[in-house]
Amino acid sequence: MEFKRRFGNRKKGNPKRGLFLVILLIIVLYLFFNAENILSRFL
Repeated sequence: MEFKRRFGNRKKGNPKRGLFLVILLIIVLYLFFNAENILSRFL
């Protein structure tokens, strides 16, 4: 119960940071999976 409350307060207190981390993760995964295509274009 206490852990859920803390986590909930944390999420409410900093929603922008959570969203930013999600976007950053998506970008990293996108670059990771498309690294070969990107490198082949530049080389």
